Formats: sequence, structure tokens, C-alpha cells
Amino acid sequence: MPITRLLLIALLSLTAAARALAQDSADLKRGHSLVAAHCSRCHAIDRTGTSPHRDAPPFRTLGQKYPVGWLGEALGEGLSTGHPDMPEFVFEPQEIKAILTYLQSIQVPKPLQRR
Repeated sequence: MPITRLLLIALLSLTAAARALAQDSADLKRGHSLVAAHCSRCHAIDRTGTSPHRDAPPFRTLGQKYPVGWLGEALGEGLSTGHPDMPEFVFEPQEIKAILTYLQSIQVPKPLQRR
């Protein structure tokens, strides 16, 4: 394979990787903004902190209960839960992608249990 073709393939690969990283970064920022605007009144939305509402789980622990990606459908169809003061939210596909990207970025592992 000629060297120019290899260089072109490498350049295209690097360009695609850079675009993907930029998109992930944009999704992280947008996801954080969305959960800050809609969810932070009740939930801890960062890697640390306590939820303002005692019945609202910190978002960093959602992955300890189920895969965060499972929330995608609920975010698009109307997210609601058992406690009566939580409003129902419906997000658009690009918002869902951003929220899930952000939520996946802050997950912490379940603490080891002592015996």
C-alpha cells in the first residue's frame, strides 16, 4: 500500500476520533446542564454530595442498581417515579444521549461490604 494512502487513512481515522471526542465532551457538558436544570432540586447530580430530597438517590449511584443506559426509554417516554413530588420529564433524543453520557461518566462502584 503506498505511503500516501496509509497517511490518508491515518488522517481520516484521527479526524473521526477527534470528532467523537468533541461530541462526547459536548454531550457531557449538555448532559450536566440538563440534569442541573431539571434534577438538582432533588438529586445530587455530581460525583459527590448529598441529595437535597431525602428520597432522591444520588445520580452517581444509579449504576449500582441497573445499567444507566436502561434509562433512555424512560427519559424519552416520560420519567416519573413513586414519590409524589417528582415532576414528569420527557426529553428529546439528543438530550437523552447527552444525559446518559453524563450519567455514565459520574457512576461510582458499589462499596465493598465488610464481613
